[in-house]
Amino acid sequence: MAKILGIGGVFFKAKDPGKLSAWYAKWLGLDVKDWGGVAFLAKGLPASAYAIWSPFASRTRYFSPSKKPFMVNFMVDDLDAMLKRIARSGAEVMPKREESEFGRFGWFVDPDGNKVELWERPRPKRSPRKS
Repeated sequence: MAKILGIGGVFFKAKDPGKLSAWYAKWLGLDVKDWGGVAFLAKGLPASAYAIWSPFASRTRYFSPSKKPFMVNFMVDDLDAMLKRIARSGAEVMPKREESEFGRFGWFVDPDGNKVELWERPRPKRSPRKS
């Protein structure tokens, strides 16, 4: 039987796709290709990385303040540094942060009004030193 192996892509409408792609390239460091998108190859991700596909109830407020029917989540290696960089762009960085056994989360709203979630994986626990 055929299997889903991961997320194949995220596609969404934008007022000016070229301008928005350039913003993501500059401020988030995405390697936007000539065809206008980014390919995330599994070999470049940490061994413990994973992607989630999860439908939300139609009345969820989780995507607020965006009015869009979707939200993108990007895995990052340093949540605080990435949010500081995004704040310098003039985008709205949301003040709320969450930390759980799944890692750390933060959010911003991009220039097109899309809420974006950033996820930093949990750091491995250090084992106590033996004497």
